[in-house]
Amino acid sequence: MRCQYTKEEEKDDDDEEEDMPPKFVKQEQQIKGDMAEKVLVVGGGGREHALAWKLAQSPQVQQVLVAPGNAGTAGCGKICNSEVSVSNHAILAQFCKDHHVGLVVVGPEVPLAAGMVDDLTAAGVPCFGPSAKAAQLEASKSFSKAFMERHGIPTARYGSFTAPEEACNYIRTADFPALVVKASGLAAGKGVIVAGDREEACRAVMDIMKDRAFGSAGETVVVEELLEGEEVSCLCFSDGSSVSPMPPAQDHKRLQDGDLGPNTGGMGAYCPTPQVSQELLQQIRDTVLQKTVDGMREEGTPYVGVLYAGLMLTKQGLKVLEFNCRFGDPECQVLLPLLKSDLYEVILNTMSGKLVSSAPVWHQDSSAVTVVMASAGYPGSYKKGVEITGLSQVQDSGVQVFHAGTALKEGGVVSSGGRVLTVTAVRPSLESALQAANQGVAAVGFPGAVYRRDIGHRAIAHLNPDRRGLTYKGCGVDIAAGNKLVEMIKPLAKATSRPGCNAELGGFAGLFDLKGAGFVDPILVSGTDGVGTKLRIAQACGRHGGLGQDLVAMCVNDVLAQGAEPLFFLDYFSCGRLDVDVAAAVVGGVAAACKVAGCALLGGETAEMPGVYAAGEYDLAGFCVGAVERGALLPRLGDIQEGDLLVGLASSGVHSNGFSLVSKVLQRANLDYSSPALFADSGRTVGDVLLTPTKIYSRLLLPILRSGAVKAFAHITGGGLLENIPRVLPQELAVDLDASRWSIPPVFSWIHKEGGLSEEEMARTFNCGLGAVLVVSPEDAQTVLCQFKPNEEAWIVGSLVHKQQGAKQVVVRNLKHRLQGGARRRWPAPSTAAWGPCWWLPPRMLRRCYASSNLMKRRGLWVRWSTSSRGPSRWWSAT
Repeated sequence: MRCQYTKEEEKDDDDEEEDMPPKFVKQEQQIKGDMAEKVLVVGGGGREHALAWKLAQSPQVQQVLVAPGNAGTAGCGKICNSEVSVSNHAILAQFCKDHHVGLVVVGPEVPLAAGMVDDLTAAGVPCFGPSAKAAQLEASKSFSKAFMERHGIPTARYGSFTAPEEACNYIRTADFPALVVKASGLAAGKGVIVAGDREEACRAVMDIMKDRAFGSAGETVVVEELLEGEEVSCLCFSDGSSVSPMPPAQDHKRLQDGDLGPNTGGMGAYCPTPQVSQELLQQIRDTVLQKTVDGMREEGTPYVGVLYAGLMLTKQGLKVLEFNCRFGDPECQVLLPLLKSDLYEVILNTMSGKLVSSAPVWHQDSSAVTVVMASAGYPGSYKKGVEITGLSQVQDSGVQVFHAGTALKEGGVVSSGGRVLTVTAVRPSLESALQAANQGVAAVGFPGAVYRRDIGHRAIAHLNPDRRGLTYKGCGVDIAAGNKLVEMIKPLAKATSRPGCNAELGGFAGLFDLKGAGFVDPILVSGTDGVGTKLRIAQACGRHGGLGQDLVAMCVNDVLAQGAEPLFFLDYFSCGRLDVDVAAAVVGGVAAACKVAGCALLGGETAEMPGVYAAGEYDLAGFCVGAVERGALLPRLGDIQEGDLLVGLASSGVHSNGFSLVSKVLQRANLDYSSPALFADSGRTVGDVLLTPTKIYSRLLLPILRSGAVKAFAHITGGGLLENIPRVLPQELAVDLDASRWSIPPVFSWIHKEGGLSEEEMARTFNCGLGAVLVVSPEDAQTVLCQFKPNEEAWIVGSLVHKQQGAKQVVVRNLKHRLQGGARRRWPAPSTAAWGPCWWLPPRMLRRCYASSNLMKRRGLWVRWSTSSRGPSRWWSAT
């Protein structure tokens, strides 16, 4: 068969040739002259059967040879197999010349990357597909990612590495889930590992690079960000300068229904995808396909052939997952049945640079579904030689069967690979196409065959939102978001590891080795708490990180009250709808606070409970476990006695109690959290001051507790000064505090004034500047104070006295005076270096001292008593 051209047509063609690259001119002239009576398809899978099937429909094609082919291409009308070697390009070129093959169509990626198109073209044999340099888009993922970066094509964040240690360091330190590990070279579709966590990703790197799981393909690895969204395949024909997109398709990689089971080469596909609108398809054409072809041309490597872009439609926009330099398999088996144009002519127009004037035409009101039938055991080991029957009956039902891993044996068809058949149906609707394809699968006699029944389920759900089955996510619980949160906080928790615990998240329960932590005869101490309505302020201000420290501090400081070292911590985060960024900020604050406290973040719970919390609201709870040697347990009630002194540790402010009352004070003062805090440093808002994190005292206090100098420790939490100190004292003792002895943060004076609160209400609700109070003997007080300075403000704030019947257990003198702006008393410095800080003893003790002498030694103290018009000065010093 010969092409007939008029003189006028020849002239028009000559004009077009002036703008064509010489390679295309030569190829087109050859094709015009010979009409490509024979076409050779290189490959032997379902894709190649589909290509041969479609090419054979062209009236311009006399015969389609397939090398090596399969049972489906062995002898079917115009189609037959060829035994020519496709690995030796010189032999292949000579075969084409000897057998008058006018066009070679390359199916798989390996021959393209090996330069088959370059070699055949140089030998004068027209060949459809990209050059070896252009095929680098698929053959080298490292090249592909760098190319996208150079040309501004949207893709996942990544790193490319030739050393496994560098790749693992990148995985562990990236501020995003770097969990996708890819062998850079060609690995037969198996070189991509999507890891569940960073450790698994590092193991994948070692498998690929050190154990050479994919041979030389893994000499370089690409580590990518794990993306979330809808995955689609967008292919196009490219003539080197323009592109003609095909309808978007969607592959199904997982082995089992519901996208479960291991990854495969593809278990089915459908086309078109209703999730991709015409507007989105145009965006894909402009920002990905055309941009890629333009970039390749600019770099001196024109891309001619089929370009396949694997895309992820994320919330942040479309991102390119990968490029392939040929038809996908099984996408080819749903695309070509929808191609209305003659594939042979489309290929000629593509190779001749005529896509703009002769774009392919597609069936518009039809959908195609293909279902892959695989061998039992796939994608692992499987049996070959299983007999397959019923194929002719399936063909008679209007369903097309494309062979992949099949062979002829004794006149019958047997299996010879993992993916064996693809059963394709074209119908007016996606649902009817799926039904027809499934019926075709059921009619095939293939014992043990593995296949999916839900190809296109996402599209069907998209088209029929009212008929979608219920899902956990649809009911408001996003497990994927929860898993993402865990991945984000795993390295934060890992950083809190300490002796006895490695802080690995992911198990059902956390483990702690007390012996490994150095304990001999320990008693476990536990504490649990929350942060109260301080949550509402953080949520209103959009500042969540500080709450983590509040939560840890409230629990750790309670554990310290027993003399225990905090060992590990667990958090509970509950919400109506999980905002991963907010939760990560909170838990990140928890992890940072655990490092400050010296305890491991051993685990936690994230509870998403739709309908329980309003939008943007969440709640927190924490649980801390510590340990103390049996003989060091606090309080030591038997040692506490009248005359013992109270050492107060400074608070950072309101800490985490009393915020319901604070909120009412704000309303009364007509202020909000963004209002300037006139009582604080310039530039701070009310929200800034109120969200100041609670102090954690463990690092500084633990050495002092272990020294034995502290008899009791009271954490000033809910109940304020009046209720917390008595919790660590014998019932016969009372507390005498003098508020003039410590610094009271201005926020308390403001609360007192604006709320009109009584002195007792302030002392019962707030810490009033004291985050903790220690009970020490007078002879140890100086030593304890010196150990706190200069890292922490501490004062001797009172003493213990005998409790009179009917008397209050805690008396706070001068509190109202201080809250109203009265100055803190600053006593004169001692006259000699031997004298310590100024202090007073209980009046009864002072009377006894004064009655004996002006200078006497009592209870290990030198007490000096004198009088003046300003009152007595009472100095003490340990001897």
